Amino acid sequence: MRVLGIETTCDESAASVVRLREEGGGDILSNEVMSQIADHAAFGGVVPEIAARAHVEVIDRLVERALDRAKMRLDQLDGIAAAAGPGLVGGVMVGLTTGKALALALRKPLVAVNHLEGHALTARLTDGVPFPYLLLLVSGGHTQLIAVRGIGDYRRLGTTVDDAVGEAFDKTAKLLGLPYPGGPSVERAAEAGDPVRFTLPRPMLGRAKPDFSLSGLKTAVRLEAERAAPLTSRDVCDLCASFQAAVVDVLIDRTRAALRQFRDVAGRPSAIVVAGGVASNLSVRSAFVRFAGESGIRLVLPPPVLCTDNGAMIAWAGIERLQLGLVDDLTAPPRPRWPLDPEAERAPGGRA
Repeated sequence: MRVLGIETTCDESAASVVRLREEGGGDILSNEVMSQIADHAAFGGVVPEIAARAHVEVIDRLVERALDRAKMRLDQLDGIAAAAGPGLVGGVMVGLTTGKALALALRKPLVAVNHLEGHALTARLTDGVPFPYLLLLVSGGHTQLIAVRGIGDYRRLGTTVDDAVGEAFDKTAKLLGLPYPGGPSVERAAEAGDPVRFTLPRPMLGRAKPDFSLSGLKTAVRLEAERAAPLTSRDVCDLCASFQAAVVDVLIDRTRAALRQFRDVAGRPSAIVVAGGVASNLSVRSAFVRFAGESGIRLVLPPPVLCTDNGAMIAWAGIERLQLGLVDDLTAPPRPRWPLDPEAERAPGGRA
């Protein structure tokens, strides 16, 4: 089975061809990504209208390039998978419409993929992780702990009540005058900083319910920055290191709390999986390696290139669904919001 995956939910246009192996898992035959960082840098964040127009300009070429790299023709595909949300709806429409057009013209099955499910299933593409497992999904727009029990079977254990982790990184970078994109800028500055110079809070630490809150930490960084003003480069590095250390402590503690609840909803987890853009942060990865070693549980960290938005995870989610006969018709809508666990209550701060 060979599936084309298309991803346009935010500021990266991506197309990929993935092949299912007979023994399970997949081979990534191509994985083309075109970033829009330069388009949005002047604004310090993603501008939805600019993002949508940029997707329109490149998506056809990206699909062609993905097929060329995979040494395949369109008629050799077994299915088309396109991210249908959640995300910036203008961008989502570009990728989903492209997927629908290809599926219609080629008479191939269409799979409208939940972008979050793409992240959730990446560990099965790379490492063949069996169900059930605990997923920590950390990105610019999402921070969730999820029991992954099967395809389409997700139970959210915890979420953020305000900012997502990636959002907190970006806002901290902007506060400290660091360039866009903020997450990598904070990580680079933190490498040269002292993580214990500034005493920052660890919100929600020790609570039984594995929810997150990052707005108070972000405010604490602002207050420390104001007290230390005018900031030197050393101050900025130390603030970044202290902020990142606090985030890591919170992620580990909240994951520990989720593990205690996991057995009640899904039995014994086969692994902890950390996915999403923030999972490419080396301090986060190192901390989870230590935590997993101490806990005696398997840890799966997809390669950084598969943690950020990409078409391979969409293609793989399409393969997983096609194997079960789960296909969509041409009426599948673009969704700006699309929770993995639709039964989960809204968090106090309004996050799904």
